[in-house]
Amino acid sequence: MKASRIAYKPVGLALGAASGMIAGAAFKQAWKVIEGDDDAPDALDEHRSWQQILLAAALQGAIFAVVKAAVDRSGAVATRRVTGVWPG
Repeated sequence: MKASRIAYKPVGLALGAASGMIAGAAFKQAWKVIEGDDDAPDALDEHRSWQQILLAAALQGAIFAVVKAAVDRSGAVATRRVTGVWPG
């Protein structure tokens, strides 16, 4: 394994944790706009419809994927600027 990949591991882990928190907050805000409810449904919520549960799951997955990609790419670009080496 290249030294640049090893050196990037802690940065990648920190960015992953940060992206999870950012995505969670973005999902909560998006759900408030869509449904007007502060509490998003989960799969075991018997008082919510299939439509609400599947919409929430799809939206959450899309938001997490976009935020993760944006944060990972930003971290790689920043690493290249600092070290001159692309971490991937």
